[in-house]
Amino acid sequence: MLQDDDILLYVTHLDALHKDFTERFEDLLNLQIPQWIINPYNTTAIEEANVIMQEELITISTDEELKQKFNQGYQKFWLQRNIETQYPTLWNIAEKYLIAFPSSYLVEKSFSVVTNILTKQRNRLKINECGDLRLQLTNIEPDVARLVDSHQVHPSH
Repeated sequence: MLQDDDILLYVTHLDALHKDFTERFEDLLNLQIPQWIINPYNTTAIEEANVIMQEELITISTDEELKQKFNQGYQKFWLQRNIETQYPTLWNIAEKYLIAFPSSYLVEKSFSVVTNILTKQRNRLKINECGDLRLQLTNIEPDVARLVDSHQVHPSH
């Protein structure tokens, strides 16, 4: 059976958690998503957009195939492959709102890389094989052949 002191302790803890989350995620709680992202078929949202955006929103509103995708939710609607190429102005803005909640895997990966450097393994690390920390945290593969081709050899005197 719970005592009053236990309940008070739980309430205090939950209040502290709520306050911490409110402060930590204040920017996300105050995030104002434009109406045309939530519903690109809303005529008032089209009127509030600038001229270039209005043209693309009008084109979207006449596309019946896209309208069917919108019925599955606005996230699936905006994440279609053809949206990025057919409506680049809208996509550049909508993309920022859709990735407001990124995954934390890169943070976890960077902690693992730093941990590996700082552990007992550090004396066995081969710097030329490990590369820079930044290179370990990216998926971009360097195009070494292009870099070598672009290198200008200085003529000798």
